Amino acid sequence: MPLTQLEREISAAVQARSDALFADLKHHVEMPTGGNNAAALDASRALLLDRLARLGASTTLVPGDPKPDWLLGASGGYLPPTGIASRITAGSSQPRILIAGHLDTVHDPAGPFQKLTVNADRKTAIGPGCVDMKGGIVIAVAAIEVLHELGFQANWSFLLNSDEETGSYYSERAIRDAARQHDLALALEPALPDGSLVVERAGSGQFKVETYGKSAHVGRDFTSGVSAVTALARTLVALSELPEPSRGMIVNVGPIKGGEVTNAVPDFAQAWGNVRFPNPEGCDELARKVDALATPDNAPQDTLPRIVIKRSFNRPAKPLTPGVQFLADSARGVAEDLGQKMPFGKTAGVCDGNILQDEGIPCIDTLGVRGGGLHTPDEWIDLPSLVERCSLLAILITRLSSSDRARFGTGV
Repeated sequence: MPLTQLEREISAAVQARSDALFADLKHHVEMPTGGNNAAALDASRALLLDRLARLGASTTLVPGDPKPDWLLGASGGYLPPTGIASRITAGSSQPRILIAGHLDTVHDPAGPFQKLTVNADRKTAIGPGCVDMKGGIVIAVAAIEVLHELGFQANWSFLLNSDEETGSYYSERAIRDAARQHDLALALEPALPDGSLVVERAGSGQFKVETYGKSAHVGRDFTSGVSAVTALARTLVALSELPEPSRGMIVNVGPIKGGEVTNAVPDFAQAWGNVRFPNPEGCDELARKVDALATPDNAPQDTLPRIVIKRSFNRPAKPLTPGVQFLADSARGVAEDLGQKMPFGKTAGVCDGNILQDEGIPCIDTLGVRGGGLHTPDEWIDLPSLVERCSLLAILITRLSSSDRARFGTGV
């Protein structure tokens, strides 16, 4: 349908910010927020919360919670808080919209990939986190600022966590608490390469296998030893028989550690793995099968080898529900009215949208910019998508704000 007068004004205001959007992107990309880098995460969070506070939002920091100590990278230290800015009018009938973005990237804060560099085509640029998801955060803050400048009132909160790339263990409680206080969620993960909006996601979980044996000298006393590495290898073979990709059931293992020297029977070995599943039933099935590889709890304590399984299947599957369909159709309608295309897609990738929807509110989670090369030194952004997706997001917020809040009362 034709854009309204307000929507045309929004589009023009965003277009006028084109240079500012690029400058803002460059500034945030060059803040090295990977590797749980406290200084850059704190600086980025403070800068964004300050901008949102200037729009009349109240801001708060929710302390981070520790993650399971067996997870890779769970070395303690800095527990980043989750920043939340909220501008919701009490008693308003407008839907309460939660906008969610993560500050962290996968890139080494001390590595060589540090700058946003525009390519020769002048239409793309590469930089750490430019598309996942600093571009998304930049356009979302700008979209809210444009609405504020034009006098449009919406009920919104903006959640900024710092550990999405490592499972959102520090921030999961904050995410779930925020979800319960809102009617719907819009997350800023990048669009699929063709601009598609993800409407369905698999679930994900982590696990660790620990095997215990008995050490012995290989030459003098080999037969009295019990190899933990051999026990781990047998367990990994059993794990390799679990994946059924055609059903969306995936099990992957790596890294692996075991033994210190070649002339001693190793008494300990360990491996970490990841699972993906299409629905709650798939989650339960994989959990049972992985758990079944462990030495039974009622086995004698001196049983060797002993196999211990630790797991955390913390990101439930995110199915296409009526609420998600409504949000997706609304986003597609805006895109088409702006002359953009928005196909729908699904992925086995996971994000905070999985957690938000599991808490009972519909969520679409690929409203960020277009690009590719995620998690690599070739990560790139389609620069025109800064303006295009910012306009789309701002107009989508206005249209959703006119929806009957009661339609989201069933959650998903």
